[in-house]
Amino acid sequence: MKIKPSHYTLVILLGIVSVLPLKTLAQDSIPPLPEVDTTRIDTIVIRAQQYKIKIIPRGVNLTVPKLTFKGTKPLTKRRRRFRIPSFWTKENEFTLTLSEVAFVNWNAGGENSVSALGGLKFERNYKFRYFQWDNSLVIRYGVNAQEGRQLRKTDDAIRLSSTVGYRRDTLNHWFYSVKANFNTQISNGFKYPDRSTPISGFMAPGYLFFGAGTSYIPEGKGFNLYLSPASLKATFVLDQDLANDGAFGVKKAIRDDTGNIITPGENTFIEFGILINNSWKKEIAKNMVLDHRLSLYTDYLRSFGNVDIDWELNLNLQVNEFIKANIGTQIIYDDDIRFDEVRADDGSVIDPGVPKIQFRQLLGIGLAYNF
Repeated sequence: MKIKPSHYTLVILLGIVSVLPLKTLAQDSIPPLPEVDTTRIDTIVIRAQQYKIKIIPRGVNLTVPKLTFKGTKPLTKRRRRFRIPSFWTKENEFTLTLSEVAFVNWNAGGENSVSALGGLKFERNYKFRYFQWDNSLVIRYGVNAQEGRQLRKTDDAIRLSSTVGYRRDTLNHWFYSVKANFNTQISNGFKYPDRSTPISGFMAPGYLFFGAGTSYIPEGKGFNLYLSPASLKATFVLDQDLANDGAFGVKKAIRDDTGNIITPGENTFIEFGILINNSWKKEIAKNMVLDHRLSLYTDYLRSFGNVDIDWELNLNLQVNEFIKANIGTQIIYDDDIRFDEVRADDGSVIDPGVPKIQFRQLLGIGLAYNF
């Protein structure tokens, strides 16, 4: 039988396939692991050549830094935790002013005396964006002791104020405001040297102002202007003897011909009118602060145009952290407070007197403590 050349090619291929192992023909789904690269790479540091500085600029101090733990101190105070910032600001101040005069064999004459004036001031103010709430409480009391006479009162005041304001945007300095003021005193007042009949006392008088209006409060200026076209003023005289005499504008008692009281005097007197308040606090020089406060009020119904004035001006001089000097004045004019009253022998009032300008001046150096 004769074999063709194509048959030889086929026979050779079959022989090669039969000789190869089976694993070379199969496909493994798991690829072989790569060989681990054992080449070692070291860090190469290239140092630049250092040159000595020839020209040193003025003010440059070339020093070699040194590490030392000699100034290290142990942590003795506990670490404070983070607190959310408060929108409240507060001020607490206590002041005490003393003055003393003593004489020994003084040819020009004089009497030994000691004066003391104490004060407390508390402020709590809240401000956040459109809303502002200011609160203040001021208490003052002063006495004078002089050789040969009894203790006398020199100053007495309680003043409480609260103002709530709202504005439409943070760029506007005008606030829609509601304001309440209350003023009175602590103890009885006398027309010295007469101590038998008090002319004033706690809540005799007491003044309450309450109204709504607008306030102009520029940011960081210490300036506050309050305008109220609708304010209620209430005058309280809780001492019945003073109320029967019609003190501080209340309706006095109705008496018969012999002076006996038929109808007791009223203890309150209500007015409705316009109130303007202005306060301004500014540091005019180093450690010199000018504090101004003005109140103007006129009644719509009873005596429109007759303005009640209460103006207080103080210059505070801060000597150091605890020593403070004060120069202050206060002017009060109220048409309902009368002077030079004339009474008959039976006690009836012949002439109710006339209103006068009241003036008070203060100069003192004392202690001041903020807490």
